[in-house]
Amino acid sequence: MSLPNQQTDAEDAELLRAVARGDESAFARLYDRYAPILLGLLLRILRSRAEAEDVLQEVCLQVWQQARSFDPARGRPFTWLVTLARSRAIDRLRAVDSRERAAQRSAGDAPPETARAEWVDETAIRAERAEVVRTALEELPEEQRQVLVLAYLEGMSQSEIAEAKNQPLGTVKTRTRSGLKKLSETLSVRLGRQFA
Repeated sequence: MSLPNQQTDAEDAELLRAVARGDESAFARLYDRYAPILLGLLLRILRSRAEAEDVLQEVCLQVWQQARSFDPARGRPFTWLVTLARSRAIDRLRAVDSRERAAQRSAGDAPPETARAEWVDETAIRAERAEVVRTALEELPEEQRQVLVLAYLEGMSQSEIAEAKNQPLGTVKTRTRSGLKKLSETLSVRLGRQFA
């Protein structure tokens, strides 16, 4: 994938203006164009695919919510996206480091059985949440579940999914949007109620 030039800068600025207006197809085009590059950057910083994918989702959400804050007079769209990703990655590194230091202090201060009980509680909560997510995914229509699994677990772009499934790109984008919307609604109800 080639890096942006003046022509793509103009296209990207227009895409960001469209995203600011709530245009999902513009967002999907921007995602297809830059998600692989941003994921590579995040992997280099975080050295963990799971963390990098998690932060990429946060960056995408931030782009969707804050696209109107992009000012082409202050820089290129690509630079803005890289800055958002780098900033989020550094924040994640600091948070992980802070949690590890707190855990070490806590483990040193607490009796071993207390630390073990906390670990068991956290593990149980994570397992329970994972089961809720698995169940919610299983309730999606098969075609929506397939594109979400390929995108978020296999790291494929929507264009790659369309090619692999021999389906029109528009169909893949629609299924991704619909699946994410339904999944988000289901999880907010179940996780909100269960873990509030």
